[in-house]
Amino acid sequence: MKTGKAKPGRQNGASVVLLRRLSQLVFLCAFGFLFLQTDYKGSDTIEYAVNILFRIDPFLAAITLLATQTFIALMLPALFVLLLALVFGRAFCGWLCPMGSVLDGCSKIAKQRVKGLPTCYPRLGRIVLFGSLLLALFGVHFAGYVDPFSILVRGLVQAFYPAFHAAAESFFTFTYTSAPASVNNFTEPIYQWLKDTVLPVDRKYYELAWLSLCILVGIFSLEIIQKRFFCRNVCPVGAMLGLVSRYSLLHGKGGNKQCGKCRVCSSICRMGAVDDNREMDMSTCNLCFECVQKCPRQIISFNYGFKRFAQTGTGLTRRQFLGIVATGILLPSVKKVQGLELRNEPYRIRPPGAVIEKEFLGKCVRCAECIQVCIGNALQPALLEGGIDAIFTPKLVARTGYCEFNCTLCGQVCPTGAIKVLSVAEKHTLKIGHAWFDKNSCLPYAKGIPCMVCEEHCPTPVKAIQFRETEYAEADGSVKVIKQPYIVDEYCIGCGICENKCPLPGKSAIIVTSAGEHRDPKNTLPTAGGSVYG
Repeated sequence: MKTGKAKPGRQNGASVVLLRRLSQLVFLCAFGFLFLQTDYKGSDTIEYAVNILFRIDPFLAAITLLATQTFIALMLPALFVLLLALVFGRAFCGWLCPMGSVLDGCSKIAKQRVKGLPTCYPRLGRIVLFGSLLLALFGVHFAGYVDPFSILVRGLVQAFYPAFHAAAESFFTFTYTSAPASVNNFTEPIYQWLKDTVLPVDRKYYELAWLSLCILVGIFSLEIIQKRFFCRNVCPVGAMLGLVSRYSLLHGKGGNKQCGKCRVCSSICRMGAVDDNREMDMSTCNLCFECVQKCPRQIISFNYGFKRFAQTGTGLTRRQFLGIVATGILLPSVKKVQGLELRNEPYRIRPPGAVIEKEFLGKCVRCAECIQVCIGNALQPALLEGGIDAIFTPKLVARTGYCEFNCTLCGQVCPTGAIKVLSVAEKHTLKIGHAWFDKNSCLPYAKGIPCMVCEEHCPTPVKAIQFRETEYAEADGSVKVIKQPYIVDEYCIGCGICENKCPLPGKSAIIVTSAGEHRDPKNTLPTAGGSVYG
């Protein structure tokens, strides 16, 4: 059997494929590095642009612009990605996107049922894109549920990362307590290295961990059906870049009639960008260049120049367009008649620096960056406290954690300004909620048992929790003097440490609500001729 030298075209294709994989690896490592830096590392200042992934997302930039009706300078880097698409097409999807790189890795493990299938739902990505934009224009923010970066980071923050920490901690605890000294001499340095470099400072707990996990694992599992299933069928970022890429300077050229019956390029294309006539659709091609590498005749090429885009039949039908418009009108109308429009949800406590609720929902992209960086594990993803369009937005759950008095990290990592950057001095006086005593369960009130835990942990310079002496009647008729706590309104900032540290099992005897929050003048505390209440 004769073996000839590889053709120059194949050699060039292999070189570009290798370069692409190297690019994916570099940017995936950069993403991992920034992800780890988002976790608290002992510094009160975030030194890296850990939120850059969300600031270069043109889909989120458009959504926040429409939802808030204001220009957000933080999202300017997204324009660079659009300009990149005008020159190189959807190179971002194939060379830079961390979600795409992870999916490519999953496709190496998963075995597709049938290779070379056409895209299952070729119009769905554009339906998601235009539907999300229209909903945002009318005040309903669903982008965080379909944006690939929000899904990826949220799944890592709330499920994979804490699960990895728990597994590592359990494993090395087992080896430390059960393994011989010779094994510990090997495992303990590894554990120390992990704690210094990879593992978070403290173990974190999240309320929607299972939901975040299922969403992300579900996207990974779709690789069994089709390579890059999410990218090809759902991803609104890819759909937006695809629309721009229709007019890119870079375009591919297939062999057409020269190919004969060969279908190698269409069978291996991970994005379904090559049709049966071997014509290449640049709105879906992510420039993986594997078709160039594996073409038997080496007749596929990519060139720069102006070329009129040929319609591929993946535009929206009239019925789909009308469906998007109807949905864009109906859902905002339903939102306006929900009960939350008439009242403030008491347990919807937003992070310090959060803007007014309507603007907050428009700017928040549900990325979980603030949730990850929270020192006290106080921030948790909301479920329905703010309505169906507020799922995964951050809220404070004081029984799980508390807002650290000197911490301003959540505002530093927010990519859109939904949480404003505060100075420490501003943070000390910013009220995000208010504490209330349940006198039916608080020990000094309900049982006459002395307790000072909440007052001891109160961080304000002048304690927001103070005591007054009062007489308490015992069951046997005797009377004793006991100190009972009360809240001083002007000093309480709603940090939640009192609720978190309350020694009662289960429900705390002191509860923090959103009442009195600075961001909403309509949610002021009641007054009755004074500012001190028991």
